[in-house]
Amino acid sequence: QVQLVESGGGLVQVGESLRLACVASGSTDRIVSMAWYHQTPAYQRERIATITRSGNTNYATPYEDRVTISRDTLKNTIYLEMNGLKLDDAGVYFCNARTEVSSDFWGPGTRVTVSS
Repeated sequence: QVQLVESGGGLVQVGESLRLACVASGSTDRIVSMAWYHQTPAYQRERIATITRSGNTNYATPYEDRVTISRDTLKNTIYLEMNGLKLDDAGVYFCNARTEVSSDFWGPGTRVTVSS
């Protein structure tokens, strides 16, 4: 089992930047990749970025110019830095961990509100 806890959400203004964090605990040695997802107010959940165990990163096209995923392996933490926030970036951000047996684990999410 893997437990995930996201943090860093809150109220930001259009154009500002934000950094989210996700701390993993439990069977972290089983994790092969971690990712960030964005759930819109319409409840659609879309992948933003993925980082693998080896440190390779992959970004979804709509986000690749504005976000950076990174990690601190000593802290079992991944981060998502987002720049130039837009109104459409509002919603709940979830952290996902996938293990060697393709089990998916999710955190409770952290909410981002973007104001104009």
